[in-house]
This record gives sequence, structure tokens and C-alpha cells, in this order.
Amino acid sequence: MQKYELISSLFVSGLLFTYGVTGSGKTFTMTGSPGQGGLLPRSLDMIFNSIGPYQAKRYVFKTDEKNSIEIQTEVDALLERQRRDNNLSVPKTPSTRLKADPEIADMIKPEEASKSDGVDDDSSYSVFVSYVEIYNNYIYDLLEETQEDAIKPKPPQSKILREDQNHIMYVAGCLEVEVKSAEEAFQVFWRGQKKRKVANTRLNRESSRSHSVFIIKLAQAPLDADGDNVLQDKNQISVSQLCLVDLAGSERTGRTGAEGTRIREAGNINQSLLNLRTCIEILRENQMCGTNKMVPYRDSKITHLFKNYFDGEGKVRMVVCVNPKTDDYEETLLVMRFAEMTQEVEVARPVDRPICGFTPGRRHRNQAFKDELSRRLEERGGPIDPDMPAAANTLILSLPSLPSCELTDPHDDITLPRLIEALKNRQRIKQMLIEEYSKTANMMKPVLQELDTSLISKDNFIQEQNGKLIEKDKIIKGNKAEIERLEKKTKMQEHKIDILQKTTKIFEDDKRSLQHELETREQRLQRELSEKRRMEQRMHGVISDTQFKWEKECERRVNALQLEMQNKLWVKDEKLKQLKAIVTESKTPGRPEPPPQDRLPRSFMLSSSPHPLIPIPIKWKFFFPLSSVACELYIKLYIKWPEIMHHFSEITTMI
Repeated sequence: MQKYELISSLFVSGLLFTYGVTGSGKTFTMTGSPGQGGLLPRSLDMIFNSIGPYQAKRYVFKTDEKNSIEIQTEVDALLERQRRDNNLSVPKTPSTRLKADPEIADMIKPEEASKSDGVDDDSSYSVFVSYVEIYNNYIYDLLEETQEDAIKPKPPQSKILREDQNHIMYVAGCLEVEVKSAEEAFQVFWRGQKKRKVANTRLNRESSRSHSVFIIKLAQAPLDADGDNVLQDKNQISVSQLCLVDLAGSERTGRTGAEGTRIREAGNINQSLLNLRTCIEILRENQMCGTNKMVPYRDSKITHLFKNYFDGEGKVRMVVCVNPKTDDYEETLLVMRFAEMTQEVEVARPVDRPICGFTPGRRHRNQAFKDELSRRLEERGGPIDPDMPAAANTLILSLPSLPSCELTDPHDDITLPRLIEALKNRQRIKQMLIEEYSKTANMMKPVLQELDTSLISKDNFIQEQNGKLIEKDKIIKGNKAEIERLEKKTKMQEHKIDILQKTTKIFEDDKRSLQHELETREQRLQRELSEKRRMEQRMHGVISDTQFKWEKECERRVNALQLEMQNKLWVKDEKLKQLKAIVTESKTPGRPEPPPQDRLPRSFMLSSSPHPLIPIPIKWKFFFPLSSVACELYIKLYIKWPEIMHHFSEITTMI
């Protein structure tokens, strides 16, 4: 299948890493969830499905500190296992956990299991796994057991990178665990996964703060000529490894809200990803332009560790994880451009080294021989175990012992006859055994013929059953196809239901928020209405008080104005009386002499100003109330005004 293309060839090293922005699903793509296994559990499942029947016993393959593999005999492996079991400390009682670790059986369904077809059945295999993380450009072993000290905890020790005799980079001092099943390997992975550095940021609740590297190392050695044991030749061992890398996502501190330690972590993550991009760009430039620029692998631990892969020591694949959020558009665009650029990079792959020149099919022939031997012993009613040579040795030891054959005297007539008698005795016993064996063989021949006849009939019956099974397999395949179609339809319906549920949840959240906002606004409106009522009551009181004050003030001003107007009217009445007297005197014949100045009335003297004769507009009568006499005098004065003005001018001249 296309998705297993990287691990389908188990004996070629491979590098698979996930790349993308923070929160784009890289860790989920690598590990998966129950029912949706990721790349790592699927890889383990495929590897052990392929080599399961051909695995060597534990500790037959043994790793050393120089990134190489050694071979032990089965006896040495058994002793090694006993020694490790004796040195193993008593495990602590596990505490009750709220959530159990996921198992690989929950990740992958039985119908999703797959295997590789290119496995050599004349070889023996063993799998070793290790798990490291690169945090702040330092390498830490996630499987290393540290002694817990509550008083003074000891920080984990960082590891260094070294180069072995084959110029392959490896993590020195890293613990490699031999595993015999996908379940055991997955448990080792989760043991290290719990120690990985994660933190909560604004964009991701469980953001990876380090690059994690899970290494699956596969050791292969050919069987000997008999096809029974592993060939004890270190030069014939072939080692390949698959590195599954979960890269931490690139992030912008402004969006993640990182502070303190998180800023330092983000800086180291972005710097290592930038160096990875730089190395691939230089590889592309060297390939397309024919240049020979130096690739800066050593600028970062992540590129230095996988230097051999980029130089052509295996296959390299990258899984690009994309977040569909619009907020990540710019960063996602950079990721897609980088992915497009990596497709143009090609690395040369070395030719695989042949293992040995033994005849193929050794394991199958050895197994067929053992099965046939067991079957025949079972038919004879004998023991069915591999210890048959020991029984033969016991039979040989039960024969009469030979006497001493040393001749010390030429005339010795005792030693040779004694030896001849012993040999005759042995020959007689041998002849008896041969006769017994012949009788048993003659008895077994018809039994074997009957068994052969029964076997032929059973073979015919099996062929008939195989024909029926083929027909049933066709029916089962049709049913499986129908089941797959129904499952796809069910998944589609479940997906639609999930979308509808999410939409309903969004609408319910919007409804609750709108109801809350409506209630808040109603409460605010009620408060404003009550405040308005209180303000109206207060203003009514203020208006009443102000109105009462202004009424009093207006009444006071009106009274004062009336008094003032009455005084003015009285003064005008007096002046009009004087004018009337003057007008009356002007009608008598003979104009008398003007009175002396000192005899003029004081009121007249007060009115004799430089401008005493100012016309009185008729509209004055509308500004204040006049009595009937005053009105009549005013009208007469208005009629005779020119004459009065003339007399006043004469008086003024005389004065």
C-alpha cells in the first residue's frame, strides 16, 4: 500500500517526520487515538506482522555502546536473561491511575493489519527501540530510569552525538530496549511519552516544546547451513532503522502569548526548523546548480543527528500537517512553500550489501524435518521431544564394557579370548536389536501404508473443502465489500451528525449569549427607568420650589414696579397740572410779563434742562396705565403741542 511505502522495505533505513505550524495535528498524526492509529502504531504493527515467526530469542542479539550489534549463542542468551532477571529490582506497586495507557490493539483494527512481502525466512531478526527528545538544542533520553529524590531532584543528563565506524551518527549512551511484539514496543513508547516536554499556550493546550525521535532498529542475521541456529558471524549482521520524528511546530510568540521559559523554547524551536530549511535549500541548490556548498548540519542537533539520511543513507519522507484556520494562513503558506521545495530534492541511495551465500530454504527444510520426526515418533508412541540423541547414548552405555586390550606378554592367552568373547556378546546384542528393529519396521509398514491412504483421502477431502472455502471466501469478500460500503456510509452519517451537533452547539452557545445579553440589557433598562423616575421626582420638587420662589420674586417685583409707576404717574400728573395752568394762562388777553426767574416754580426749574422740549411719543400711553383725566390732558396736549412748543421757546428766550 502507498501509505506503508517507507517501511515496506524493512531492510532500508528510513526517516519520517511531521512538519507544520503549532496546533496543526503533528503529534496526533504520529500517535493517533483509539480507533484511529497514527503512523507509529501502524509501523510497529506492520514490522512485527512481517517478522513475527522469524524472531530470535531474547538476548541472542545484543547491542553495545558503539552503535553495533553482537551475536550470542542461545546458551549465552539464556544466561544473560537469568543474570538480568536476578539483577532486576522488585517493582513498585503501581498507583491507581485515572487513565490507563492506550494499547496498540485499540489503535488498529484487525482488518487494517498489514505486512511486508520481502522478508527473508532464512534469517533471524530482532527489534530494538529507543526514544529521545531534543529540547533547547540538547538531547535527552526519555527511556532513561532516574532515581527520584524528593529532597533534591536530579535533573536529567543530556546526551551527545557520536559517529560510529560506519560514519553513522547516533546518540551515545542512549538506552535501547529489545522488544518482541508491537504491544511491548508501544508500551515502551508511552513510557517515554509521559516524560516529554509539553506546555499550555494560547494556541495549543498541549504544545510540544521539543522534537521527539522514536528509533526502531531492526537487526538481521542469516541462519547457519542447517537452518537451526543463528550464524555466529558479526560481519554478516545487517542493521536498518526507522526514525519517526515528531517536530515541534513553528510559532510566533506574539500569538501564543509566550513568556519567560516559553519564549526561549520557541526561539530554539524556530531556530532548529530554520536550520532544517536551510540545509534542504542548500541540498537543492547543490543538486540543481551543480555546486558543492557545505551543508550546515552541525548548526542544529536535529539536522546533525539525521545527517546520514540527507546524504543518501536511506529514504526520507515528510508529512505536512496543515491547520485550516484563517489566522494561520501566512504561516501555513510558508509551510506549503517549504513542502513544495523539498519535493525537488533527491538523494542517492547506496546498494544493499548481500548477506551470505547459503542455499535458500534452510529454515523451511529444518522445520519440515522436525515435523516429520515428531510425527513418526508420535506414531510409534515414543517420546516427542528433541532429546532423542540422549536416549541413544544411554542405550549404548548399557552395552557390556570392553575389557582391557593391553598385551604385556607375547604368550598371553587370556586377554585376546576375553576381548573376542566381549565382542561376540556385543555382536549378539546388536543382532537382537537389528531383528527387533526389523520386526518393528515390518509392523510399521502397513501402518504407514494405511496412514498414506488416509492422508491421500484427507488431501482429497481438504481439496474439496478448499474449493468450498474459496467459494465462501468469495461470498465473504462480497459481504466485506458491502460491510465496507455500509461502514463508509455510517461514517459519513456520523460525520454529518457530528457536524450537526457542533452546529447545534454553536447555535445554543449563541442563543445563551444572546439571552444573557438581552437579560443584561433589560436589567440595565430597568435601572435606567428607575433612575429616570427618581430624577423626575427630584426635578418636580426642584421645579416646585423654584416656581414658588419665582412667584414670590415676581410678586415682589410687580409690587415694586407698581409703586414706582404710581410715583411716576404722580410726578407726571403734577407736570401736566403745571402745563394745564400754563396753557390756561396763555388763553387770557394781554400777555403778562414773564415772572422773574426766582419766582418760577421749582418743578419747572428742574425741568429746564438744555433739552426740555423733547417730543413725547403717543405710544407711551401703552407702557403704563393713566387715569381718565391724564388721558384727556394728554390728548389736549398732543393737539396743542405746536403752540405749547412756541410758548416754551419764547419763555426760554426770555429766560
